Amino acid sequence: MTMQWSRRGLLASGIASAPGIFPCSWLRAEDPVTSDHKRLKITAVKTYVLSHELKQPFGVSVSVPLDKTRTAMMVKIETNEGLVGWGETAPITGARGTITDHLAPKLLGRNPMHYRSIVRGLWGPNFGNALSVGALEMAINDIRGKALGLPVCDLFGGRHREKVPVYASAMNYLKNQRPEDHYPQEAEVLVKQGVRALKMRLGRYPVRRESKIAASVRETVGRSITLMADGNAAYTMKTALDMGDRLHELDFAFWEEPLPQSPNYAGYEVLRDKLRLPLAGGEAVDTRANAKRLLDRGAFDIIQPDVSLCGGIGEVLFIAELAALSGVRCIPHCWGGAILIAATLHLLAILPDPHWGFETDTPMLEWDRSENPWRTDIVSQPFVVKEGSMAVPTVPGLGVEVDEKAIQRYAIRVS
Repeated sequence: MTMQWSRRGLLASGIASAPGIFPCSWLRAEDPVTSDHKRLKITAVKTYVLSHELKQPFGVSVSVPLDKTRTAMMVKIETNEGLVGWGETAPITGARGTITDHLAPKLLGRNPMHYRSIVRGLWGPNFGNALSVGALEMAINDIRGKALGLPVCDLFGGRHREKVPVYASAMNYLKNQRPEDHYPQEAEVLVKQGVRALKMRLGRYPVRRESKIAASVRETVGRSITLMADGNAAYTMKTALDMGDRLHELDFAFWEEPLPQSPNYAGYEVLRDKLRLPLAGGEAVDTRANAKRLLDRGAFDIIQPDVSLCGGIGEVLFIAELAALSGVRCIPHCWGGAILIAATLHLLAILPDPHWGFETDTPMLEWDRSENPWRTDIVSQPFVVKEGSMAVPTVPGLGVEVDEKAIQRYAIRVS
């Protein structure tokens, strides 16, 4: 007699928990996993442009004047079954208009479970606006996970790790404060909080002055703490090399984007060839195609695509796999709120180490430490760092409970 298994029968039998048995390999076309969601439809796509006046203006080397406000865009996708998904991106390069005028109408009535078909369709009519695709892809994955009762990382094959090492993206330039004074103090506070890796901004002042600031931070935190520096496109080839030499002497882990990003990260392969420490870059990468061109040129030792800026979790995963083929590490850029942090955590959970050795190059989460209400105020439980790491969510979807009333308080535009 031939035995036919349903998903519920398989789980009840205990076979699903046996080592080496994967329930998905037993599913039939008519299994309830698919039939339960055949009628799931997208009914609305909403965008929220948020703004917050900063208590203290801050910025990077090229922020002139220093930023006085912080902005973000959140996207909410609603369905006929009450499931909702959230995404996040920056409200620039026409992302909001692309979503409301072009992409949202194409999503209405679609089943969000048809992930690959939907995401492919999002790229066609938007003329390469990866920010809009990134926010929508996050939200669709949030719904898919909730519909199937799975964390987003499990939608992409399951996690390599339960927690992710974190580096604090900190030490920005502040109004009326000298970096000589507050950089070492800020670094010391973060280390006392359990952070084991820190990144600072450089490039606003001459190399001679800022190399001393970097040395002061290193002396303050000691050699056991990982340090990195972001040049934010403020250097020429010569000054980038000069600062790079000093950072190498101070045992910095990488030197991020010291040259201008446009056009197409010009000169980065030359800089990489001459630097004595790893060169990181790629936060402005918008597609896998452009990432491949940069990897083929040998532009970076570490590539840094951003889930919210280059098309979503699936796109960054593809880029990370391309990078691994070239022996290049992937440490995603993440400078946003709780929704983006959640999406990046799920991505990092599924990224393998870039080699077959021990976990010495595990990809890290960039944890913005500047004033950021989207990181703390719009979710019921903000993410926290414990012993230098952040736990990957285990509840269905992205794993964040969004407070829509809080989003409404910060919203300056809703559509």
